[in-house]
Amino acid sequence: LFCFTFTMSAIDKESTDTIPIEATMTAILATMTAILYGLHFIQIPLKSQRTSTSSSSLKLSTALPIQLPNPQTEPTKYCYEIFCTKYTIFWIFSFSYIVVSQCYEYFTAWTYLFVCGGLALPLVLQPWLYPSAGFGRNSDFIVNPDVHRPLSQRYSTKCTIYLLTYSFIGNYWYTHYFYSVLQAKYMMPAQRLNDVPIAMYLATHFYFTTYHACVGNGFLRFVDRNYGDRDDDERLNDGNTSYDRGNDISNNLYGNKNRGWRKQILFWYTVLYLSYFTAFMETLTISSFPYYSFKDQVMAYKYGSAFYGIYFLV
Repeated sequence: LFCFTFTMSAIDKESTDTIPIEATMTAILATMTAILYGLHFIQIPLKSQRTSTSSSSLKLSTALPIQLPNPQTEPTKYCYEIFCTKYTIFWIFSFSYIVVSQCYEYFTAWTYLFVCGGLALPLVLQPWLYPSAGFGRNSDFIVNPDVHRPLSQRYSTKCTIYLLTYSFIGNYWYTHYFYSVLQAKYMMPAQRLNDVPIAMYLATHFYFTTYHACVGNGFLRFVDRNYGDRDDDERLNDGNTSYDRGNDISNNLYGNKNRGWRKQILFWYTVLYLSYFTAFMETLTISSFPYYSFKDQVMAYKYGSAFYGIYFLV
């Protein structure tokens, strides 16, 4: 949000009327990305990776910008995020086909409800009907602990309830910001709750599952696993073999009070960056759907993405 404000303050109102929106958004995102790169550049790389597992999947994940949980110290999160990642591929392919083929032109209100509800249902029912998330008792690699837990204590149950609540609040109340400020409109046939199509409540669930259960956590793990702070360096240089960096990350991803100031700044700037970028990309991709429109598309991209991104900070 700071980068967004800084970039826009450098362009007076008169000039923005003549600058194409593509150039403006490129300038905003390029500025934010440059700052993100600069924050990565000043970090202290870990001199050694002392993790509690040598699995090939974890080794691969440490080289990727989106990293999975440690399957040994966080098996439940690992299984759930793998399941959500695989399902993300399915729902994106399904939505892409609907948009590209334009078969939505034949949709009725019930069709929208069936499609969005049908895509949300596997994620909602997974804790009840498929608690193993693909890692059952006969798995050679890992057994999902959720298999042995009561429904109310399963990690996937808690995630599903949180994301359903989070999605409902955003749709029921926050959508009216788009209606009032950006003059947004849903024009497709739909059953509505608080003037928001019920199908959108359902679609938001699998959107947000991808954003928060897969992408967001993965990027933040990259920061925590690949960069150290003074405490890390001292413990590793002293030959403290009992220090388990992988377990430390597992327990302190969002509350590590021992992070150095550079790593702390990078961590929270990454949250801000992902919030704005995700909001913008969702606004951009939905623009290809003709039954959701803004009165001022330029304002929606520039300012709407910033205010929508605030909701992602949660």
